[in-house]
Amino acid sequence: MPGALAGIAVALFVTHTNISVPALMGAIMTMGTATANSILLVSYARERIAIHGDAIRAAMEAGTARIRPVLMTAAAMIIGMLPMSLANSQNAPLGRAVMGGLLVATIFTLYFVPCMYAMIYNQTSRSPKGA
Repeated sequence: MPGALAGIAVALFVTHTNISVPALMGAIMTMGTATANSILLVSYARERIAIHGDAIRAAMEAGTARIRPVLMTAAAMIIGMLPMSLANSQNAPLGRAVMGGLLVATIFTLYFVPCMYAMIYNQTSRSPKGA
């Protein structure tokens, strides 16, 4: 989510686009897609950790195994929004927000989410039981 927000803000700033209702609709679309991609990655990591019990290995396997679905989802949305963002229309901010947000959110999903998953899971697995 922070990556998507940062990407949206940067894309709107770089293209000199004002925040508007279409831009906020694009932000909502981006958040939904970024969240779905992250959930896909974490659920696969949970499956892998149930098999071998190593959080770091599970996070790395999740990142490598789910790179294609995450990239395909992001690429489909980015390519689909390209004509809208290049047009000089009322809905151009929607396309620009989605494209910028998904570019950054995809990188965050593939690198930051597995790292945080491994760190948090290792932290909770080391805490004393029953406390």
